[in-house]
Amino acid sequence: MSSDFDERIDGISSLAEPQRRALYRFVVAHGGAVGKDEAAEALGLARSVAGFHLDRLVADGLLTTEFRRLTGRQGPGAGRPAKLYRRAAGELSLSLPPRHYDLAAELLATAVNRSITAGTPVSDDLRRVASERGREFGYQARHAAGKQPSRRALIKSAMTALEEQGYEPRSSSGEVVLENCPFHALADQQRDLVCGMNHDLLSGMAGALGDDVLTVRLEPSDDHCCVRIDAHRRAPKER
Repeated sequence: MSSDFDERIDGISSLAEPQRRALYRFVVAHGGAVGKDEAAEALGLARSVAGFHLDRLVADGLLTTEFRRLTGRQGPGAGRPAKLYRRAAGELSLSLPPRHYDLAAELLATAVNRSITAGTPVSDDLRRVASERGREFGYQARHAAGKQPSRRALIKSAMTALEEQGYEPRSSSGEVVLENCPFHALADQQRDLVCGMNHDLLSGMAGALGDDVLTVRLEPSDDHCCVRIDAHRRAPKER
């Protein structure tokens, strides 16, 4: 699993501890930056206990810190700035198996916006938008494979990229089966639209890797992602 997945697990599991969860809720309900003393007093905790849990919430990405003098005084004798806590700006979610509805929403929204602006068919814009994003994934995978990567290194890097996007790829006899669809609920409701978008996304990724690495085809299935991927084999050299 990717480090991003591990980080999300850590963040969510951090809230399983009752005192930590209560402190997180207090900070969120406060609406602004909260000091350690204020939080400890509100929840009836020792200052050291509150500080430990608040710092753990920071380490797990749920809170951020800032430093500010609470007295309003400046210069010598004003005292050290206090460490304050507030909710982190990022979002934290976890789904098993992995889903990426935020990516689908971004692609669809971008396509609709382009369609409105340019007066072009939204289906054409969605195809272009999905292909562009797929190429970004492919370029990133190619870069991660190193300078002048071998075909094997490119395929390995592509498998890692697919894993990170939640596809759960499994390689067998030159074919890559995607065990999971990151857009499962949407595909159930709008199969042609979502599967087409998914095919364009992964075709863009394959294209960025190179012509002789991966081939993407649409093959709808109830048990797997609608896309299948073939890993090309090099022809044997003539003797």
